[in-house]
Amino acid sequence: MGEMTNEGASLSAGIDLSQFYQVFFEEASENLDNMEQLLLNLNIETADDEELNAIFRCAHSIKGGAATFGFSDVAELTHQMETLLDKLRRHELQPNSEMVDVLLQSGDALRAQLGRHQGSGADAVDTSDLLARIRAHVEGEAAPAPAPKVAASAPPPAKPAPIPKATTRQLELQVGPLTDLSLADNLVELFKEITDLGTIEPLDAGVAADGIRRFKILTGSTDSDLLDLFTFHVAREQVKLMPLGPGFGFHEGAPGAPPVEEAKPEDLGYGFFDDAPGLPAGTTAGTEVQAVAASEAKPAAVAVKPAAKVEPRAAAGGMDQSTLRVSVEKVDQLINLVGELVITQAMLAQNSRNVDPGLYQQLTSGLADLERNTRDLQESVMSIRMIPMSVVFNRFPRMLRDLAAKLGKKVELVTQGEATELDKGLVEKITDPLTHLVRNSCDHGIETPAERAAKGKPEHGTITLVASHQGGSIVIEVRDDGRGLNREKLIRKAREKGIDAPDSMTDAEVWGLIFAPGFSTADQVTDVSGRGVGMDVVKRNITSLGGTVEIDSAEGYGMKVSVRLPLTLAIMDGMSVGVGEEVYILPLSSVVESFQVQADTIKTVGGSGRVVEVRDEFMPVLELEQIFNVPRFDFEHVSSIMVVVEAEGGRVALMVDELLGQQQVVVKNLEANYRKVTDVSGATIMGDGRVALILDVGSLIRRSRH
Repeated sequence: MGEMTNEGASLSAGIDLSQFYQVFFEEASENLDNMEQLLLNLNIETADDEELNAIFRCAHSIKGGAATFGFSDVAELTHQMETLLDKLRRHELQPNSEMVDVLLQSGDALRAQLGRHQGSGADAVDTSDLLARIRAHVEGEAAPAPAPKVAASAPPPAKPAPIPKATTRQLELQVGPLTDLSLADNLVELFKEITDLGTIEPLDAGVAADGIRRFKILTGSTDSDLLDLFTFHVAREQVKLMPLGPGFGFHEGAPGAPPVEEAKPEDLGYGFFDDAPGLPAGTTAGTEVQAVAASEAKPAAVAVKPAAKVEPRAAAGGMDQSTLRVSVEKVDQLINLVGELVITQAMLAQNSRNVDPGLYQQLTSGLADLERNTRDLQESVMSIRMIPMSVVFNRFPRMLRDLAAKLGKKVELVTQGEATELDKGLVEKITDPLTHLVRNSCDHGIETPAERAAKGKPEHGTITLVASHQGGSIVIEVRDDGRGLNREKLIRKAREKGIDAPDSMTDAEVWGLIFAPGFSTADQVTDVSGRGVGMDVVKRNITSLGGTVEIDSAEGYGMKVSVRLPLTLAIMDGMSVGVGEEVYILPLSSVVESFQVQADTIKTVGGSGRVVEVRDEFMPVLELEQIFNVPRFDFEHVSSIMVVVEAEGGRVALMVDELLGQQQVVVKNLEANYRKVTDVSGATIMGDGRVALILDVGSLIRRSRH
């Protein structure tokens, strides 16, 4: 296969492969994710054929696409993986944990190689160790070897030794029926560009009376490799490969065709011969077998029509045919436009309140319909950005497997609520804090097997990830059944660091100590982490998303960290309050209650601070009028309404003039459009066209503490 990278790789004959790169990279990434999940879930003692076949299909699909585009380093590694997986699925080898390790590490190397071809600028990946280990497993003499290393500033990988081909043979290729015959010509040009496939020439002089083009191919490639190439661009059922008899058109079923010789196993595609494990049910081997090709899950945009499904899709079978890939920028633009529509609709609703419905019945009816449709459209568009938590959870099994092996621990991961959906923007930002919490649970929470056995616990520790919806929020819990937090140890460490920690602290307050900057309960700091290392960063990151973190622990039995987040950052439920002539929005999730207050119930503390007593609890009082220097013209007026808000474990009472109501507001980024404003998290446009500021409750509570 000729060496080709994606930088400026364009076929001189007029077919530009780079237009298909993105599809290949996305599908290769999906196949690698699927393969990793399947390998992690593989029970090496009771591995069944379907699991092994599914893993094989993932590697085979990547190899086919890489061979098509000339990514020879990827093709070489996947070819060796395919050889090992083929022996496993034929039961010529028995799977073991070393094989799973080398296949997982190969997946990591493939990710690095693909990233390099995408232009990440990374150094070339040296896969020589991996290839040697895989070959050793194939030959039944494997010994563990180091993981793949990255060569320092290495040049692009040299062209690998060509994959041995079968004996050159003659085939007839039929493409069609096609409505656009130029597709067949494109395939021919593509075939000619990939020089080591063989030769191709038309059998039909370019005429296709029945919409089918016919070609003669001299090749040493397997049918499977050819199908991988052709069906990347044309639907699978539109491609046929068959032995070529003497003269034109002598294929099976043609008038006067001589008996067709029985095809040899090596001509039948990779591993697909009679009784081969994984051969589709009810099919006999032969060139008509629909070998699992890289194109099985190609989008309909590339193929002429959706490829026929041969087997039910296993866990590894890529994206559904009905799925459409759309860039996040387009979705964000759509959300922004819907936000503008919501604002316009609110403006129309407000301006039409004084219209006589008797005189303008159709107008008021139309506005009511517009309001309902706008709300439905808004919910539909928001749901486009929602993705399941499984996207986050799926990264943890592999991470825990490597981490547990490194620490000499036995850990099981249990996930619940993977289908719970969260806004894509939040998913990207919550992944790192969750990763840190899971690593801490494994390193500092779960005990060693010997410790657990001594305590009467099972040797396997369990880390549980749970996602669920509660009201307008999503709650993600990280639980472990490890040693839990030690109250006395936490208080002692806090005092060593000069943190005020009286014995009268409640348990919840003691657990909260681990969020202090630089606080750690680890006796020795490992390269993994102590439970406290970076917990302040975890809390800060979650707080910046409008979320909260809570800890619950029972010493000797384990602990639970609960992260509560808003479902989306783009649209929120808010309560609008009036101060003078200004309107401010409070996030509804932070509002606890509101009440009328008399001036004499407010007490002054320490000369300047003021507090109010609410059901035997004193809380700080903040006047929004003073904080934001609101101009006031009715000088006699005194704010008499208090709204209690909470965030970051604290509460504060805000003094306002009036409560204006609740509504969904479209959040606009103030920094992008103006600049950062203290105590303000964003802005929105009200129905009357005015800008209202959305208050940062966490910042107000921090202000009250100072």
